[in-house]
Amino acid sequence: MAEPHPFRLAAEQKDLALVTEALREDVVLHSPILFRGFEGRDVVVAVLTEVIATLEDFRYTDELREGDTVTLRFKARVEDRELEGIDFLELDSEGRVAELTVFMRPLSALTRFNERMTERLAAAQGG
Repeated sequence: MAEPHPFRLAAEQKDLALVTEALREDVVLHSPILFRGFEGRDVVVAVLTEVIATLEDFRYTDELREGDTVTLRFKARVEDRELEGIDFLELDSEGRVAELTVFMRPLSALTRFNERMTERLAAAQGG
């Protein structure tokens, strides 16, 4: 089996410095909640900081690679809701994440995640 992608290792360790290193400067994060993506490494790291704080018992359960894409399957909780999802990574020629698309289910857990993230992002922005 190949070595885990650096983004996976960084996320599992909740190491934001390593997460930052794994991302391109112009990375785009496609959220399961918003149509428009988050653009730029600083913005994406700020969002991922709140995601890390929101998801409990986060763990990757599988990693698939094909060419310049990596699919990471994960499980977590949001309060009393079980959640599972996929982080779909599109890599640049140096192996850094150029695009990160997140898929989550079920709807009840996604709704709870959205509620907590909305609260956390508003608080982080002083609103």
